[in-house]
Amino acid sequence: MEQFDQIAAVLALTMGAAWASGINLYAAIFMLGFMGMTGNMELPPGLEVLENPLVLIAAGVMYGIEFFADKIPGVDTGWDAIHTFVRIPAGAMLAAGAVGEVDPAVAVAAGILGGGLTAATHATKAGTRALVNTSPEPFSNWAISIGEDIAVIGGLWAALNHPVLFVVAVVLFILLLIWLLPKLWRGIKGLFRRIARLFGGGKDEGKTVDSNAQEKAPSDAGDDPPRDGNVSV
Repeated sequence: MEQFDQIAAVLALTMGAAWASGINLYAAIFMLGFMGMTGNMELPPGLEVLENPLVLIAAGVMYGIEFFADKIPGVDTGWDAIHTFVRIPAGAMLAAGAVGEVDPAVAVAAGILGGGLTAATHATKAGTRALVNTSPEPFSNWAISIGEDIAVIGGLWAALNHPVLFVVAVVLFILLLIWLLPKLWRGIKGLFRRIARLFGGGKDEGKTVDSNAQEKAPSDAGDDPPRDGNVSV
């Protein structure tokens, strides 16, 4: 039973670090590092660097910037686009470090799977926020952003204190992603089509007018009366 609890704890920390990184990387790093530094949890050797004050300061500053950037419609989408190149590799590194001192192949496998989970979570977050930004009011954006921050803190707390329940919740979350991501992708493609029509509507209308004029020109020319003065009877 003790071995099962240890495996569940490692698995929960690995999946929790990867999952949280796709939503709010800096909050995840700060929380893990702070809890390790204060003695509320014992970080594996691969994550002990998160307890370093420099890492905590850097993560805290970046979390403060993200907290406000994530509340501004449009800015949050740009922030998510840039962090596609930050969250996914960082999530893979955290997942690999969370497994502790094991065979390097296990750490690499954990990094690959963790990076995939981070990518899926990040894609869900970014896609959802892009669709929410089509709403003219900012309150829904604020509510989702605050909910994401609470989810990261609560999720990591659950991973550390109730690892089995957290692993089950993540498995259910992955099943939800399999169903949700195709729908988000279709919604985003529809959004891009509307944007393309919005910016390309004037050009298309001008082309339509020109083509109609060209089609009408020969018929108008045929209706002109003869100019040589001869009238056919």
